[in-house]
Amino acid sequence: MKSTRTVAAGIAALAMVGALAACSSGGSDGDGKLELRVATFPPGADQAAYDAFAEQEKQFEKEHPDIDIVGVEYEWTAPTFAAQLAGGSLPDVFTVPFTDSKTLLENGQLMDLTKEIDELGYTDKFNPILLEEVTGSDGKVYGFPRQAYANGLQYNRDLFEQAGLDPDQPPTTWDEVRAAAKTIAEKTGKAGYATMTSNGTGGWQLSAQADSRGAQLQTANDDGTFTSTINNPATKATLQYLHDLRWEDNSMGANFDLDWGSINQEFAAGNIGMYTSGSDVYTALVRDYGMDSGKYGLTVIPLEDGGGVLGGGDIAVVAPTVDDDTKKAAVTWIDWYYMQKLLNQDAAVADAKALAASDQAVGTPVLPVLDQETYLESREWIKDYINVPLDQMTGFTEGIFDQSPVGEFKGQTQPIYALMDNVVQAVLTDRNADIDALLTQLDIDAQALLDQ
Repeated sequence: MKSTRTVAAGIAALAMVGALAACSSGGSDGDGKLELRVATFPPGADQAAYDAFAEQEKQFEKEHPDIDIVGVEYEWTAPTFAAQLAGGSLPDVFTVPFTDSKTLLENGQLMDLTKEIDELGYTDKFNPILLEEVTGSDGKVYGFPRQAYANGLQYNRDLFEQAGLDPDQPPTTWDEVRAAAKTIAEKTGKAGYATMTSNGTGGWQLSAQADSRGAQLQTANDDGTFTSTINNPATKATLQYLHDLRWEDNSMGANFDLDWGSINQEFAAGNIGMYTSGSDVYTALVRDYGMDSGKYGLTVIPLEDGGGVLGGGDIAVVAPTVDDDTKKAAVTWIDWYYMQKLLNQDAAVADAKALAASDQAVGTPVLPVLDQETYLESREWIKDYINVPLDQMTGFTEGIFDQSPVGEFKGQTQPIYALMDNVVQAVLTDRNADIDALLTQLDIDAQALLDQ
């Protein structure tokens, strides 16, 4: 890679997007090429990841010699986005979680890409549930759904074996999860089951489990407003379930301040038997947290009472301040780097080959961005390069297409997740927590956010 620069965070957010029209990124380098700044990895990613990116960068620039790719270390955080936009430090191309995309496009903070997506022929191929995530109330499309996941049950095969459980027969119901968690805790002294609780992730995973039990956490009204319905029997059942694992079974360990990063670290270190998270987390567990791939297991999240599996992911977007030439180059990069490997055999093989050569994960289970037929065909193209232990993930890969995907609720998603964090923490730290009272107040507080 020619140049990798870190996007600084923490600048005070103080400028309006409309005042930034003149702050276009891009421009030419010393060779007269258009310089395109693209997001790469969060700070701290290992060298192998950058080696793989450097190889892909070479491939792209060989095909597009008029564009100079400049990789920028980048990690999306909603609180710093406005400051980075105001300060001109955003990459020209970056990714945004589905949960934040609606707010950004409604605020005019994403580039309209409707024409480009139509011309490339993607509009009719995208999973309609995912396409809706990047479509504004004006009917325009503001990004490319590029990666999606469904929540799954991650489990540590080594702890299963130590507890006398069969790692090739993971739990299929929530009752079986509870029983396995209790056995693991008793036999190994480790947490049989854990859940995220902080930085919005507790709310995210409370949603995932409630959805799996048939919850509807929010309703959309005809006038464009939302009504909070978090206080429902499925959410209550989920909180009671966590309470019982914690206080009756003593199977959740002693750490109740876990977010996405810290629970991954604990799981990779062999301190947690099971937890729920996105099906794509394997890559981070092995690449960033050093997990032994032989100890990893993945199966579908249990469903009951008509529940569905909560999905999510992110979209590739273009900064709203770039000029027309940079926008064109940005779409070319997005199509090449993110999309063509899903549709074109040569591109898929080239991408998989580059990743495998740099010892990066190839074949991690995902929720298909495109239709199932296209997804399965693309897996055949790269089968010779798949290096993840698919035989340890068959519970997920064989079961996910039988599950109904559920999208995250749309109104004030992240702020409400933060409110839900507090409820999860209360249940796990106070044996006598009043779940009914907590849910009543949660709905009141969530509705107050929705009514702003």
